[in-house]
Amino acid sequence: MTDNLDKSPVDTPPPGHSVSKTSASGFDPEAIKAIPVRHYGRWISAVIVVALLAALAYAFSQGNIQWHTVGDQLFVSSVVKGAGRTLMISVLSMIMGVVLGVLLAVMRLSKNPVTSTVAWLYIWFFRGTPVYVQLLLWFNLALIFPILNLGPIYKNEMTDVMTPFMSALLGLGLNEAAYMAEICRAGLLAVDEGQTEAAHALGMSHAKTLRRIVIPQAMRVIVPPTGNEFINMLKTSSLVYAVTYNELLRSTSAIGSTSYAVMEMLFVASIWYLAMTSVFSVFQYYLERYYARGSSRSLPPTVFQKIRANLLAKGSPRGAV
Repeated sequence: MTDNLDKSPVDTPPPGHSVSKTSASGFDPEAIKAIPVRHYGRWISAVIVVALLAALAYAFSQGNIQWHTVGDQLFVSSVVKGAGRTLMISVLSMIMGVVLGVLLAVMRLSKNPVTSTVAWLYIWFFRGTPVYVQLLLWFNLALIFPILNLGPIYKNEMTDVMTPFMSALLGLGLNEAAYMAEICRAGLLAVDEGQTEAAHALGMSHAKTLRRIVIPQAMRVIVPPTGNEFINMLKTSSLVYAVTYNELLRSTSAIGSTSYAVMEMLFVASIWYLAMTSVFSVFQYYLERYYARGSSRSLPPTVFQKIRANLLAKGSPRGAV
């Protein structure tokens, strides 16, 4: 009778004994030391950029600029009122551009060849001519039509109707409508056609489908470029200087021409433009974040969330999970 052979491995320890993490030679393996890669190019480029910025700041500090004048004139009443007019004309022009842009986008997508052609011609003209030329055309419209005659509804001289404010509003608003039409059209086309077909299958009308199904989904595509257009509108509004509308640039230029502080007042205008665009950039970020719900698995962190995460990362002990 043969003996039963033990088929268990020779190196298998008996039950109840722990396994020692040793190599075949009997020595413990040495811990791996990860050495980070040194990016010398990053440090060199950072030093070069900082040096250039320092040289630029030193050049401006030594230039013939009265910096105290910039601080003194920053909150002068005429400058503040000019900034308010800039903000007002930008908001009103943007509202006009958005409303007309949505209408033109729907007309452009219409199966009616007349409405689609009219919308295409509008976009073609206002995108193909400079906004500065359009402002001058509206301001000098009295040279073509001395009298605005709408029959029994309204009649008046064109010079009284086409004021600097009206010229600025029409010039900026109608031009913006052409760009907003293309933005809205792109947003509407970004929605899957199956959404519209499903809504029609449920008995919804075309207008109701557009209002409740298509536009809410298209807003995710429409909002980011619309915010960029409004920020651009704040800067483009400086062109209404040509139609004698007393906005920010004209207010600061008037002070600069009388006080001979031309460059100082241009710096004042630049500070106001930077402040307004920065504030609305924050609003744009949160608006994009709001409409990104449902399309992204995780929303991008806000500024305060980033600061909090950095503070928690710095306060946690090294190596903590």
